[in-house]
Amino acid sequence: MMKNAEQTIGNLIDQQDVSFISSIDREGFPNTKAMLPPRKREGIKQIYFTTNTSSMRVLQYQENPKASVYFCDKRFFRGVMLKGTMEVLEDPATREMIWREGDTMYYPLGVTDPDYCVLRFTALSGRYYSNFKSEDFIVE
Repeated sequence: MMKNAEQTIGNLIDQQDVSFISSIDREGFPNTKAMLPPRKREGIKQIYFTTNTSSMRVLQYQENPKASVYFCDKRFFRGVMLKGTMEVLEDPATREMIWREGDTMYYPLGVTDPDYCVLRFTALSGRYYSNFKSEDFIVE
């Protein structure tokens, strides 16, 4: 059993260079996509990603905010799935907070690029797998 879920899961998230996010399409099927690591996290409750406003995923989250994110450490065959909701944020303060030097490679018009937005995932619960055991937990 995990002694400190926030620390254990937080460390796992911080060590990965790929994230997986899932949304629900109009037919009710899950859609999963590999993403760059989160730009920011507040514990394991809120996790921020960047994406293109024009992406299919943005429309799916606007229509149905139910989401999951998955992080795995393939070296030690452990991982965590977090379930919750995803918000699409386009306000200037959030865009500025997440923006990094070099982002013009993806968003050529800069921090005000209409095709740049922030995804904020809010976790409600999770499932952690390690040492051939799974453990469910609530995210406070």
